[in-house]
Parts: sequence; C-alpha cells; structure tokens
Amino acid sequence: MRHLIIPALIAGTALPLIGVAQPAFAAEAADASSASAIDAAVAADLRGTDKARDQYRHPKETLEFFQVKPNMVVAEYAADAGWYSKILAPLTATSGKYVALGVSPSSPSLNEERKAQMNAFPANYPARAAKATGVSADKIHAFVTNAVPAEMQGKVDRVLIFRMLHNLQRSGILGSELDAIHGMLAPGGMVGIEQHRAKADAPAAYVDGSKGYLKEADVIAMFEKHGFVLAGKSEINANPKDPANHAQGVWTLPPNYALKDVDKDKYAAIGESDRMTLLFKKK
Repeated sequence: MRHLIIPALIAGTALPLIGVAQPAFAAEAADASSASAIDAAVAADLRGTDKARDQYRHPKETLEFFQVKPNMVVAEYAADAGWYSKILAPLTATSGKYVALGVSPSSPSLNEERKAQMNAFPANYPARAAKATGVSADKIHAFVTNAVPAEMQGKVDRVLIFRMLHNLQRSGILGSELDAIHGMLAPGGMVGIEQHRAKADAPAAYVDGSKGYLKEADVIAMFEKHGFVLAGKSEINANPKDPANHAQGVWTLPPNYALKDVDKDKYAAIGESDRMTLLFKKK
C-alpha cells in the first residue's frame, strides 16, 4: 500500500473469486496462453513473502481483467522494483517489453533532491529492478514521462497504475501525467487502474489525495477529460469491510498500521483497503 507524498517523495473478464464481488462489466477474457503465463509469474518463487498479499490484491485476476499479455509492451507507472514489478517484468520481458515509468522531473511538486533522483531514474532503475525480478537489466526499459523516446511514443499497449493516483491528485499533476501517458499509448492502448476507493458521498476534503482515497466517479471523469473512455470496471479488489473513513487515511489499514498497536486487531480484520479496478481505453 503506497504512502507516497509527492512533494517530499518525488516520486478479459475476471475469473470468479469466492467471497469477492464480480465485475460490473469488463472486456474480453484472457486467452489460455496468456492466462498460463500470468499464472506462472504469480506463482514464481522469487515473489517470496509478497504472495501473502495476493488475498487482497488478486494479481492474476487483475492482470487478466486488464487484458495483459506477455507479448505486449507493458509500462508500470511509478515502478519501484517492488510488488507488481516482480510479476510484470518476468511476464513481459522475453516476448514483449517491460517499461518502468517515473514521474516527470519537471513537475513543480518535486523538490531539488527528488528532481535529481527522477532525472537519474532511467539510468539507475534497470540494475535495481534486475536484482529484484531476476530479469536482465538490458531487458528493463526505464523512462520518465516527459522524456519517453520518440520510438516509444504511440507504441505502449498497457500502462498500469497501482494505488498512485491519490499522490498525483494531491500534487496537482494528475492531468499532465495522464496527457503524457495518452501520448505513449498505441492506438487502442489501455490504462489499468487499481486505486483506494472513497465512498461516493465522502466530503471533498477527504478525497483530495491526502487520505489515499479517491471517488470512483471523479477518477472516471478525470480520465475522460484527458482523452480516455471507460472500457471496463471490476469489483475484483473490492473490500466491503473497509469504511474508507479513517482519520489517518488508508495507511491506518494493513500493511502500514499508522496507529501502531491501537485497535490493530480491528484493522487487521478489515484487511487492505477497498479498491476500484478500472480499465480505460485511449480514444
């Protein structure tokens, strides 16, 4: 669960699940070979203790819903050589291409230290990701959004953004980053979103990004404003036990436990946050 504060940091139809609500609507189902490849990537030993969180994040079903295939050019936004990187890089680096996207260094939200770090991201990330994923560094492509090479523009099949939109929203750069992503997508390319979901009647002050939660309707409207159409939505990562009204935001819940031992059993019983899972297509 990402707790990034950008001003300081910058930085087919789902298969049935027991006890998990099913998609409201979705696109075509994953083909058998893609499903098998995703199975293998999710089951890989290199993921280690990451697998304990599959019960909340449903990576297999999420990637199938996003219609990810191993021969695609797939970009992970705000990649950190972490949880999803360990799945996506091995999945796509051989027959497709794995791309790690960093936030634009030109963002006014970045302090000087973070600007330097993001400028260095394309050179530094491949070696770091190689250690985490087992994929050779020369098969890991890293760019920042304002400096995507011309040969990559209009060539990316999928951009995946996991629990990051709130940071872009609170820093005022969500729109500009969506414009950059739109430009790098191939015709018919899509963006997959997993994001902490606020209640539809949550007050505006709670959904400014500072609590980690956003309204689903607001996310859809923002994407439509920047040249996308909603292609599908799913309840794969829904958690009806999450009231999504925590004073300390989403980080109250596991794995962060912002309140430490205070009511820890209560929050452990809730589990990770309620999340929207959306798929947008480039117009």
